[in-house]
Amino acid sequence: MAGDKQNNIWPLPKFHFEVKIADEEWFFQEVSGLETEVEVLEYRHGKSKQFAPFKMPGMKKVSDVTVTKGIFTGDTKLFDWFKEVRLNTIDRKTIIISLLNEDQNPEIVWKLTNAFPKKIESTNLNAQGNEIAIETIVLSHEELEIEVASKGKSE
Repeated sequence: MAGDKQNNIWPLPKFHFEVKIADEEWFFQEVSGLETEVEVLEYRHGKSKQFAPFKMPGMKKVSDVTVTKGIFTGDTKLFDWFKEVRLNTIDRKTIIISLLNEDQNPEIVWKLTNAFPKKIESTNLNAQGNEIAIETIVLSHEELEIEVASKGKSE
């Protein structure tokens, strides 16, 4: 049937996502760096019969997250937030990044805890180009939680 949803399972496209910073929706062209890993602790005592160290999980590490967006007239929210960091009055925020399905519901959600802007990179300028002005923002945060939507859940 033309136009109906297919029953087959397809991979999710990565171009349909939303970003909320402190419960306010922001619009970004790209999000990258959603990475977390566990450091490995190695230990071996002197009388061990094992010729290699034991490996144990240690502390979690998270990467900085980079977001890019178009520059719009009068849109200074990111610069204002960054300015607060420079004045040593850091306003840390929770950031929710959701990969959406065709019904606009989150399928995978990444939650960044205590995030703040670490770096802002303004667009390059070129008098002979015809590209959109894009800015890049690097966000530092303390924790990354990843949640997969349950099958029966609807929001």
